[in-house]
Amino acid sequence: MAEALQEVWIRGGKTAARVTADVCAPIERGPTALWYGAFAASVSVFLVGACAMAYTLSTGIGTWGLNRTVGWAFDITNFVFWIGIGHAGTLISAILFLFRQKWRTSVNRAAEAMTLFAVMCAGIFPLLHMGRPWFAYWVLPYPNTRGSLWVSFASPLLWDVFAISTYFVISAVFWYIGLIPDLATIRDRAKSETRRRIFGFFSLGWTGSARVWSHYEKAYLLLAGLATPLVVSVHTIVSFDFATSVIPGWHATIFPPYFVAGAIFSGMSMVLTLMIVARSVMGLEDYITDRHVDVMCRIILAVSCMVGLAYASEFFIAWYSGNPYERFVFVNRQMGPMAWAYWTMVSCNVITPQIFWFKSMRAKIGLVFAASLVINVGMWFERFVIIVTSLHRDFLPSSWVSYAPTSIEVATFAGSFGLFFTLFLLFCRFLPAIAMAEVKGILQPDLHGHGGAS
Repeated sequence: MAEALQEVWIRGGKTAARVTADVCAPIERGPTALWYGAFAASVSVFLVGACAMAYTLSTGIGTWGLNRTVGWAFDITNFVFWIGIGHAGTLISAILFLFRQKWRTSVNRAAEAMTLFAVMCAGIFPLLHMGRPWFAYWVLPYPNTRGSLWVSFASPLLWDVFAISTYFVISAVFWYIGLIPDLATIRDRAKSETRRRIFGFFSLGWTGSARVWSHYEKAYLLLAGLATPLVVSVHTIVSFDFATSVIPGWHATIFPPYFVAGAIFSGMSMVLTLMIVARSVMGLEDYITDRHVDVMCRIILAVSCMVGLAYASEFFIAWYSGNPYERFVFVNRQMGPMAWAYWTMVSCNVITPQIFWFKSMRAKIGLVFAASLVINVGMWFERFVIIVTSLHRDFLPSSWVSYAPTSIEVATFAGSFGLFFTLFLLFCRFLPAIAMAEVKGILQPDLHGHGGAS
């Protein structure tokens, strides 16, 4: 009866002191052999990618499989993919905070960190695509001595620079502000003077007084309100890279909501993937419970239906437009030489999530983990299908040409994953993966009357 009257998101009848001990344990006991193995593997993959990036910079993007017809391919596909991965952090942290969703407290910290790391990975690809990334500062509108050479404010690529840099800065500030109470807790538990000084510096003199908490909560609420529009605006602006062109398959008004839904879809899937691994490796099953997994599966299912509707709407719009070029693009996606990529996308993004209609399926953690991986694969293929299949068969059959990635492109993409997981493992090693202060605020006594936020 007690469970029916109140939501118990944290199992085990935890006390506030127990929460602190459990969350700080992975930081204080030092890395395990499993952590070292995962870190070594991630760094190795990143170094392979770094070598591929260095080779690209020294030789030029002719090392990629691009051609005069397919001028965007793996690089922009990976860029849009990583930006989408970063969307779940702000969704979970800001929007669900404003809606007072208590379940977010166990996953928001890791999701916020994931956002920052994903945006870092995304930034690699436009820089490489520039060909001369050492001149990347030219996209910034600063006064210069080169006469009237200014950026084109009508370019969607410039909008990307402003949107993504704003998104990264706000997300980083939001993540750091949320960390301050927990950094102070680690400072107070530190046994070495060096550790106490480091965490003392970054906790900004936190005292935990009522006045400090009052100012903190106001600042956190304000940042949540600022960050919420970014969930919609950032990927909307990314979609303008395509929607403002005249290329059949891209020139569509459905792209902004379509891209936002896809970004939330892929981001939530990546959060689910990382949280399932973290709760098993770090022993956090009492904090990231089956109920958390169940809620995230429901969100993924809902957004999957939106994405499936967008896929169908694209075909309807192409048919209803009467434009032969638009019609050809979508028939080519289904039946052309790259139809395998399209049907992989549909299978992963529309068909696979349907298993989440059944509670028994959502309760099988191994199955949910496998499904989240499949969805991430499908969302990468979605971006690949949008970009490559719209380009490799353009207006003139005489210019049709296929595309295949080179080993350099594959290594660069793999290196971005190495960077992502390296940063995430360092985060789990040195900072609390769960927001202790927020979890303590939702503690409830269990059915036996133990625990509570006392």
